[in-house]
Amino acid sequence: MGQKKFSAQHLRGMLVIAGLLGVLLPAVSQAKPSYYLYQLPDGSRMISDRPMNDKRYKLVRSSQELHGMGRQAASRYNKGRPAAIDQYETLIRRTSNRYGVDIALVKAVIHAESHFNSEATSHKGASGLMQLMPQTAAKYGIRDLYNPKQNIEAGVRHLRYLLVKYGNNLKNVIAAYNAGETAVKKYAGIPPYPETQNYVTKVMQYHGFYSTWN
Repeated sequence: MGQKKFSAQHLRGMLVIAGLLGVLLPAVSQAKPSYYLYQLPDGSRMISDRPMNDKRYKLVRSSQELHGMGRQAASRYNKGRPAAIDQYETLIRRTSNRYGVDIALVKAVIHAESHFNSEATSHKGASGLMQLMPQTAAKYGIRDLYNPKQNIEAGVRHLRYLLVKYGNNLKNVIAAYNAGETAVKKYAGIPPYPETQNYVTKVMQYHGFYSTWN
């Protein structure tokens, strides 16, 4: 009789467990990925925390974990690493550390702005490695925009200012660096300008690269 009673209890316990598994397993199997790795039309890659409804973006990988994705995304840029970066490595590190700004962010901005060309000049008048406008440079007491030390000094200080202003929201910081603070305020985030949206995407991609390979 004791053995029969044990078996019945055992059976009831297994039925309860089976019932719980029946509830939990579908939930686990239906858990949505938290991270998505996309390849863009130009062959570059970016990581997003949400699906992107753009047919031009090819989904490379989706996962609930970020581990490994950064390297997959960064590897696309390894061959395109500007050779000129080496001559500014020490300067970038010293200046970034002095003002507490992420080195990878500074490199990402320089890469997107000038491809590490200290003589670069845009049609709008932005100059030097970090493509600063004269009024922005003057704000930080910088006059020679083509002087790498001065240019990086002003650019890093400006990034620091934006990081504080936007609470370290990188996308807003990058958007403001490109389109200005007024535009970011007007649209409460990244302005709907194709140039700025593409710029934010590009800098975020480079940031991922330099964070992984720094």
